[in-house]
Amino acid sequence: MTKRPGLWLWLKYALGAGLPAEYDEWVLHDTTCGSWLLRHFARVLAVIIVPLVLISLFVPASTSIRVLTALTVGLCQLLLFGIIGSDMTERRLVRAGYPWGTGERTRAQRAVDSQRQANRLRRERIAARRERRA
Repeated sequence: MTKRPGLWLWLKYALGAGLPAEYDEWVLHDTTCGSWLLRHFARVLAVIIVPLVLISLFVPASTSIRVLTALTVGLCQLLLFGIIGSDMTERRLVRAGYPWGTGERTRAQRAVDSQRQANRLRRERIAARRERRA
């Protein structure tokens, strides 16, 4: 089983720091599993939440303006980081010692394998139905 970083190491990782070599396998999993994009947004939210709270608390304006400003800034940051999410995860993989493109290739191969498995199961169900009819 892969070793997962603790909260402190994960926060450093979310801020862009590399992890020790013992976590390389976990970094590969984190950036290529089926929920890699959700994990990416979790890292982004961990980074931007403190500045957004500070904006909403300390900008000298009415409460509604502060909340709308924080919301606008937060949504723009999420949009930007969503656009560059694939490159950011590739950089994390490179930092962990994997060659550039590993994440894209791994996710693509997993998608192909998943589709092949689904097709195989579908063909088996069709064959079973045909046998029952015969």
